[in-house]
Amino acid sequence: MSVRDFTQNYIEKDNRLANVSYFGTFAVYFSSLWIAIHWASVWWVVAPMVVINAFAGVRLYVLQHDCGHASLFETRAQNDWAGYGLSVFTLTPYKAMRYNHNVHHAHIGNLEHREAGEVNTMTLREWQQAGPWQRLYYRLYRNPVILLLVGGVFVYFLRYRWPKNTLRTGVAEVLAHNLGIALWLALIYALSGWVGIWVWVATAILAGAIGVFLVYLQHNFEDTYWDRRPDLDPQIAALKGSSALDLGWWWDLGTGNIAYHDIHHFDPRIPSYRLRRCHREISHALAPQTNIVRWPQALGAFRLKLWDEERGKLVPFPKAAQSTTSATA
Repeated sequence: MSVRDFTQNYIEKDNRLANVSYFGTFAVYFSSLWIAIHWASVWWVVAPMVVINAFAGVRLYVLQHDCGHASLFETRAQNDWAGYGLSVFTLTPYKAMRYNHNVHHAHIGNLEHREAGEVNTMTLREWQQAGPWQRLYYRLYRNPVILLLVGGVFVYFLRYRWPKNTLRTGVAEVLAHNLGIALWLALIYALSGWVGIWVWVATAILAGAIGVFLVYLQHNFEDTYWDRRPDLDPQIAALKGSSALDLGWWWDLGTGNIAYHDIHHFDPRIPSYRLRRCHREISHALAPQTNIVRWPQALGAFRLKLWDEERGKLVPFPKAAQSTTSATA
């Protein structure tokens, strides 16, 4: 049985499971936020609640992402309405996210369309030919602290207020989405003042950092896959260009199983509530093609910066002497 045939067994949508995931995640999100605000002066209560709320926010984003693929609920209309309902709490306009993410799927692993990816990657050759200011910018951009913290704040607080392709997906939807966020924050302020706002900001920053951490590791690891047409193979790109993050059951629960990103890219019709089971049961067929990333590899992946086309690997920055020699060769 081929991988494609195998995944057909997991694409069925179940509104019962979808509702449990959807409303259950919202229940955790609202309750943890309320407890964090109510006990804001007690650090040993607020700290774990902020973490739980941040993961609930990430999980809401994953569910919105499922809705964009029409893979959470049984009908397209149900997915779209659910996606709009999630968007205020994920800070991500639904239609723009759906459009941009589907473009990302269409160009996975394509070196000639890297603009469709979430994290920009230079090739080793481009680095060797780059000037000092371009190298400095890229070094800062790929710095883990800047990427996770500054990057998360920039994307979710600023960039998504007017995401790319807004003119294609609808200005009115983005403006309505931003108004919805303003009303949500106004409600938090009315009920709990600035304490509530600052607790929400803390949870949103942490959720953004977790989100960027996931997005980075989904496609940035040593044996990932990039190629150029006509040699680019979409099925290989989906499986080898996406990781399977084996970071533990609690991580899977908190992130809606999106860690099994290879299977998701191979068949985005699989609902998040079936991804983990699908990956476990198909692992024997995937073994030659998949990339399992555990915690040591996950943390080590942040030292990998450039795609080496000759070696077919993601590599660290070259040492200064080596880079200078290569550039003048």
